[in-house]
Amino acid sequence: MEPHNPTLLGVDVIWVGTMLAAVAAFAVLLAIYAVTTSRDPMAKRLKALNDRREQLKAGITASTSKRRAKLVRQNDTTDRIRSFLSSLKVLQDSQLKVAQTKLLQAGIRKKEYAVAVIFGRLVLPIVLGGPMLYLVYGTDMFSDWSPIKAYGLVAGTFILAYKGPDIYLKNKITKRSHAIRKGLPDALDLLVICAEAGLTVDVAFHRVSKELGKAYPELGDEFALTAIELGFLSDRRQAFENLATRVDLEAVKGVVTTMIQTEKYGTPLASALRVLSAEFRNERMMRAEEKAARLPAIMTIPLILFILPTLFIVILGPASCSISDAFKGGI
Repeated sequence: MEPHNPTLLGVDVIWVGTMLAAVAAFAVLLAIYAVTTSRDPMAKRLKALNDRREQLKAGITASTSKRRAKLVRQNDTTDRIRSFLSSLKVLQDSQLKVAQTKLLQAGIRKKEYAVAVIFGRLVLPIVLGGPMLYLVYGTDMFSDWSPIKAYGLVAGTFILAYKGPDIYLKNKITKRSHAIRKGLPDALDLLVICAEAGLTVDVAFHRVSKELGKAYPELGDEFALTAIELGFLSDRRQAFENLATRVDLEAVKGVVTTMIQTEKYGTPLASALRVLSAEFRNERMMRAEEKAARLPAIMTIPLILFILPTLFIVILGPASCSISDAFKGGI
């Protein structure tokens, strides 16, 4: 007779151990790769800010109508895509402006990628929806499905493929906005300190971006870019409006409105920012209390599915084994 491997609850222990060892080895290799290929995120941020500084030095600003009407043609692939979309009469200036705004809010500085977003809306339904249409109606893979379910699968594939780029950008915008919202009260407190110390607005923004760059890199990036634009743009109001455009938050729009009013009317900046900071801190505390109040309801399902069964096994397992051994001994 051939020797059998030991089993536990009908599962081959040797096979399970081999699979777990393989998963652990893969995780170790993945960790080594992540450590050896990690890059400093500050280098990428500094490069983007230096590029923006050089653009402003060269006179290329985001506020001119010529800049909005034309994308900077630095990539041959982007130029080809633009020419293709123009030939199909599907490239509109309004679509480009909306896509460029979403890219800025997602933290993507290259506005020429807006052409790629529009191109993705056109191509992805063909690339993903075409094969699905063939699989559903050209093969017998989904022959047992009802006509409504088959049509829903094809229609859902086309809709998701068309909305894919927008969903991706919306996800990045949401994550970036949450990260900026967390650090905004601290940033306003530092701006108040800088204003009371006698620093100018552009120097204050630069100082705050330097102090909060590691704790809140997204907010530090936006403040550093605003400081650069305040130093180079002829209209300081435009620099604040660019900040409100790049960040999809009502709180930032309120800060921008306050900064513009203080620049226009000469009202005290420190007192206005102090009031805003207190309001934002209260809002952050209210959001934390709301999450804490929802926690018992959220933990109910994991408690029932994962914690209670394990607890029952630990408590009742030894007793069950003892009862089973007692019955076997009695028999």
